[in-house]
Amino acid sequence: MAKTSGGTGTVIIKKYANRRLYNTETSSYITLDHLALMTREGRDFKVIDAKSEEDITHNVLTQIIMEEENRGQTMLPVSFLRQLISLYGDSMQSMVPQYLEASMDAFRRNQTQFRAAMEGAFVGGPFAEIAKRNMEMFEAAASAFKAKTADAAAAAAGGGDVAATGAGRDDELTALKAQLAGLQAKIDKIDKIDKLDE
Repeated sequence: MAKTSGGTGTVIIKKYANRRLYNTETSSYITLDHLALMTREGRDFKVIDAKSEEDITHNVLTQIIMEEENRGQTMLPVSFLRQLISLYGDSMQSMVPQYLEASMDAFRRNQTQFRAAMEGAFVGGPFAEIAKRNMEMFEAAASAFKAKTADAAAAAAGGGDVAATGAGRDDELTALKAQLAGLQAKIDKIDKIDKLDE
């Protein structure tokens, strides 16, 4: 469960037909900006439709991302968005959420090391190596998605054998899993060295 700040448990937010959001913890109306702040603070919340009581947290979080992107806080590259859209309805769609969650968890675990490496505080040190390897992992994943999209386009145009395309995807997935396992092993090794040095 997400850490909490200034409160405990999951905060219930009700969304009314007039699009207003009501925080049941503070008994006050709030905005999407308030929810974005709660997210950054690690507060766990659930947004429900006041009339149907349907959980609409996913929709509201997506809306917050759209608001941030519209303000110029662009974090999602166009190529990534295109690749993501192309995976909807694809046989790989069910794997994407788990992969993205695992990638973000790995990024969060190494966030301090990433920042230090990007700022050049540990140039050539183990933190820079972690950042480099994580970037390689993200690039490999993007390449795998690009190759999958190209294979799908070729198959749709009648320019390839469907079985061969499927086998190619399996090979790419196996290679990606092996690379992720290798990177995790290296990160674990660096963590052990850091703990020994403490």
